[in-house]
Amino acid sequence: MATQTGGQIVFGTDGWRGIIAEDFTFANVRRVTRAIAQYLQGAYAQDRPVLIAYDTRFAADAFAQSAAEVLASLGWQVLVVDRDCPTPVIAYHAQHRQSAGALMFTASHNPAPYCGIKYIPDYAGPATPEITDAIVANIAGASDEKPASFPAEAIQRFDPKPEYLSYILEKLDRDRIRAAGLTVVYDALYSTSRGYLDTCLSQLNIQLTSLHTYRDVLFGGGMPEPKGEYLAELMSEVVTRKAAIGLATDGDSDRFGVVDENGHMLTPNTVLLVLARHLFKNKHQQGAIVRTVATTHLLDNLALQYGLELIETAVGFKYVGQKMREIPVLIGGEESGGLSVLGHIPEKDGVLADLLMVELIATEGKPLSQIVTETIAEAGGPVYTRRLDLHLTQTHKEAVLAHYHATAPTSVAGIGVKQAGRKDGLKLYLEDGSWVLIRPSGTEPLVRVYLEAPTAEKLNTLATAMGTAIDELA
Repeated sequence: MATQTGGQIVFGTDGWRGIIAEDFTFANVRRVTRAIAQYLQGAYAQDRPVLIAYDTRFAADAFAQSAAEVLASLGWQVLVVDRDCPTPVIAYHAQHRQSAGALMFTASHNPAPYCGIKYIPDYAGPATPEITDAIVANIAGASDEKPASFPAEAIQRFDPKPEYLSYILEKLDRDRIRAAGLTVVYDALYSTSRGYLDTCLSQLNIQLTSLHTYRDVLFGGGMPEPKGEYLAELMSEVVTRKAAIGLATDGDSDRFGVVDENGHMLTPNTVLLVLARHLFKNKHQQGAIVRTVATTHLLDNLALQYGLELIETAVGFKYVGQKMREIPVLIGGEESGGLSVLGHIPEKDGVLADLLMVELIATEGKPLSQIVTETIAEAGGPVYTRRLDLHLTQTHKEAVLAHYHATAPTSVAGIGVKQAGRKDGLKLYLEDGSWVLIRPSGTEPLVRVYLEAPTAEKLNTLATAMGTAIDELA
């Protein structure tokens, strides 16, 4: 996502976001909608509907209605969801309803004051750069005026839930899950997955405890991000209720959160590993494993063992999704908590990811912690990972980027650099199997450093060395 800078609306990795009432205003929503409509005019016939959905944020439904009115005034038929809706659900419908794509009003896992809008093309995945570039080029000339009139009959409501739930349940071994009779705790985090993930679980003979399954535009005072710091209640309930697993999603349900039976939060890297193994060994599926440059290399080891192609992409699920549209992909994912799988839409889906974790436990009949331990050992682990978010002045950030653009280090903390890659930022592949990735944030004076190492001690050493090296460039 991106922000508005100096009055200019700028699209980022996954659309445009801003602070509600400060820059994310009805006027700017109308501007962006008209810019999207101008793109649609050249890309689709107007006999295709445009879909509109929104998450649980303050006024997101009202922003969606404003966009619908603009599109209707421009001659488009518009289908608006009847309540807040997960991003993967509207993406699914964008493809299966032969639409001109969808507008999704969401700021995903960002804090409550933010809202955002992204355009999802009819292929059901994130818009690629050539599409977002075309939309951005249209913004400067787009009006922010309210439409003088629009045909009310051009805007209709629809319920996206039944078709999506039927579709997603077909992807699971429902009989095996029902026979397992698992106990599950689900934390909706006040998100769009309520009524979706819990409904699926209830239909699968799950003994279910649900938390925070209502709309709260302040997200309980936290953030709609499925990380340990926001899931303390989930982790506690899993242990108290002796549940097999705890599940959560982020605000628009495209990211997953998973807690094992001991109340320990699994990293997204770990979830990707165990599901890659599950899809290959238990579901007997084949395809490439696709990961971003910031995601664990243990996936590379599994791909090698299984005789599968391993593809590395730049950061951003749009690049993973693009590969899914080109070749069969067993699983594609990123360390920030998004994944999709073979035969599914090329978009992150936290609902499906969580359901697949339930299927995994039901299939193997073992505690999740044991499955994790066995999978990591099979993949040649453990490894230790960390991300440093270095808040720098703009001048310092530019100095860091200029330095690493010009010169790749030959060693880090005394460990030789075997290879340097520039697919996205600078990635240093070290001789001992460790790696370091340095890349800038696209929207703020922030440099992110991702690290993976075979021991916790080595990880700490690499993190200290990188922090010191970047400090010295100030």
